[in-house]
Amino acid sequence: MTTPMLQLDPPRFENGNAMLVAGLRGHITTATWAGIPAQWERLVSYGKVPGAVSPVHYGLCFFSPNGIDYLSGVEVAGVAGLPGEFSHVSIPAQKYALFAHREHVSKLRDTMEAIQRSWFPGSGHEIARPVAGAPDFFERYGEGFDPRTGMGDIEVWIPVKS
Repeated sequence: MTTPMLQLDPPRFENGNAMLVAGLRGHITTATWAGIPAQWERLVSYGKVPGAVSPVHYGLCFFSPNGIDYLSGVEVAGVAGLPGEFSHVSIPAQKYALFAHREHVSKLRDTMEAIQRSWFPGSGHEIARPVAGAPDFFERYGEGFDPRTGMGDIEVWIPVKS
């Protein structure tokens, strides 16, 4: 039996500014998907990230042949003073389709599936291929996100061709 697909709100479109995101990066497969929360907990254990420009957090996703690379981090002004374990990624200014995620954070895969299977095919939009080193898409955890409940102020940002 298949589960019904999540209903999406229509996306909004935004021209995102270039930014530098720094944090912890790991390789995730279907078998290790449950390791993402532990990666976030490790990031939080560092306290305030040197050079952080806001309390907003990002989950950057990079497709790979056998899973994804996932970077949990924050936007930073520069890389000076970052812990040695941290990675950093430059994201260019580009156009995005932004999808609100209103479910628990653990249901983000359902939102991604709905975007790819139900929204994109009939949308008239195409996913923009990332610039070398940039993520394929990212999650944005705004100031209203509550890590204790896993709810609130979560968006999925997917680069689209202009």
